[in-house]
Amino acid sequence: MNLTVGLILKPQGIRGELKVKPYTDTAEDFSALSRVFVEGKEYKVLSVRTGGGAVYLGLRGVADRNAAELLRGKEIVIPREEAPKPAEGRYYIADLLGAEIVTEGGKVLGKLTDIRQAATDVYTLFDGTREVLFPVADGVVLSVDVEKGTIVVDEKRFFEVAVL
Repeated sequence: MNLTVGLILKPQGIRGELKVKPYTDTAEDFSALSRVFVEGKEYKVLSVRTGGGAVYLGLRGVADRNAAELLRGKEIVIPREEAPKPAEGRYYIADLLGAEIVTEGGKVLGKLTDIRQAATDVYTLFDGTREVLFPVADGVVLSVDVEKGTIVVDEKRFFEVAVL
């Protein structure tokens, strides 16, 4: 499995550096990467610097502004096993999609199908007949078990905030 970790916004300067919008928790997460993939092609990471929430990458094989321009708008992907371990209580979206949403009493509410990132993330679950959106507000999600593929929610709090 691969993870998409950023979007190439534009060339930066004339030496092939790329300005990247990171999809990771912090731009500094890119410092741990030794290689990345763009449209299936592998690039060795030569340099990483951050500033203003952006990442500036130097990649082997992208030697000038013209080469960098060809990558504009493309996503940066890494193998899942090379991804930095997320901080305690944080998860990769790819690890959560498909998880079963259950109440603390064991009632199955549906499967997680989408996550919209915002100040408070909004999860979408499919219950077999419809989509239900709910914010991951205080007290809604009680626990996450990536290994078992389950997300336990407080039933009362869930139905207070869910958009049915």
